[in-house]
Amino acid sequence: MSMHSHSRRRAAETARATDLPRQIVVAVSAVISVVGAAIGSGAFGGTPIAEAAGGILAADATLVAPDGPAFTIWTPIYLGLLGYAGWQALPARRTDPRQRRVGWLVAATMLLNTAWIFTIQAGRVTLSVAVIAVLLVLLVAVYAGLLARPSSGWVETVLLDGTIGLYLGWVSVATIANTAAALLAAGYTDVGLGPVPWAILLMVVAAIVGVVVAGTGNGRFAYATALIWGLAWVAVGRSSGSDEATGVAVAAVAAAVVVLAATLIARLRGRPA
Repeated sequence: MSMHSHSRRRAAETARATDLPRQIVVAVSAVISVVGAAIGSGAFGGTPIAEAAGGILAADATLVAPDGPAFTIWTPIYLGLLGYAGWQALPARRTDPRQRRVGWLVAATMLLNTAWIFTIQAGRVTLSVAVIAVLLVLLVAVYAGLLARPSSGWVETVLLDGTIGLYLGWVSVATIANTAAALLAAGYTDVGLGPVPWAILLMVVAAIVGVVVAGTGNGRFAYATALIWGLAWVAVGRSSGSDEATGVAVAAVAAAVVVLAATLIARLRGRPA
């Protein structure tokens, strides 16, 4: 056997040796993330996220905070992550190149999301921005990894591609809201622009991100759905109440329309998901 062949064989054996641990870690991470979510909702006596850190992430804390019902999107995300964790644990998926590529990263995102919950409950708002930023980067890496290899079938498309799309789309919105909340907590209410122009600028940023992802991600609906969902609830939140801001509501709706149009155009160009 040549030295080159021997090296390739050893590399393959090493990769196989990490497959079962990867499956276990992903499954355990999914359970931890769901338990963390329950704690974050106050189910086990923890402080609900909307009330933690002085309510800095409440639906009316900033002009870019989505209204309360928006957070129900976590239900399909967590269900999808649990479904994916069970599916990827099957023996048939153990040596799947796609799972080898993204499995560890998906596990890391679930643990980071739990860490974010505990960070907010501890009142560390500035640190939470760093945590969610890393979470966003890892989700982008997972998304890119999924784009590099086609799905093996509809089950994988729904449980992995669909779930990650929703997860990334929502975290994109959450990162904007979290950053605005952290700036508010630090005393920077509008970065010198005025509250409404600052919020409108963030909606423009969300639209740009949505267009870029639509163009590079083959117009996948899951990501667009979560992003549009978040933007729509920002619009609802700014349409009435003490934090009413018509300009922000209009900007959020416009951003959602732009993201939807960009997604549809990407698909019509013949780049199916």
